[in-house]
Amino acid sequence: MPMTAQPAAADAPAQPQSARAQARLPVGQPIPASGRRLARAAVMQSLYESDAVAHDAADALGIRMSEIADMSEWDEKDAKFARATVAGVFANADEIDGVIAGFAPNWPISQMAVVDRNILRMAIYEIMFSRSTPPKVAVNEAVVLAKAFGGESAPRFVNGVLGSVMAAAAAEGGGDGEGAGEDEAHESELEANAGC
Repeated sequence: MPMTAQPAAADAPAQPQSARAQARLPVGQPIPASGRRLARAAVMQSLYESDAVAHDAADALGIRMSEIADMSEWDEKDAKFARATVAGVFANADEIDGVIAGFAPNWPISQMAVVDRNILRMAIYEIMFSRSTPPKVAVNEAVVLAKAFGGESAPRFVNGVLGSVMAAAAAEGGGDGEGAGEDEAHESELEANAGC
């Protein structure tokens, strides 16, 4: 099975929602793509692959990045962000999973959809550990990924858990919806795309 995403033939029927959730970049799908959004999609797909079939996440990320390297929106800052995010999620995995368990106690992590738990892991890393992304942007981006790759209820679930995480982080002084870094420039663009 080839590791690269292939566009569908022009006369072929559209792929069902479940096909998009199989850890591939959404070829031809309506996800407005900034370089940072492409990086997050690559990170989520790499975490998914590592979680679902125990492939090395860094190797999977390298494959994803080679698939999108020629896109005009992609640059070295996005690649650096993606590598740091994958490494950060793994370095803080136990604590991140503890946060998920605390804010979604009715959903054991092992029983969550693989896509949902890895979107949560990535966003919680951004909100609580990296702090280079404004929490509101991290939540919005996670919801966009949940809409693109998750099931019907994934966006609501991801938004609910991350909204609680963001509120708790703000109460502890760890985040107030503001932040520094590359994503601030994209915040207004993301708000405009929130309905996607």
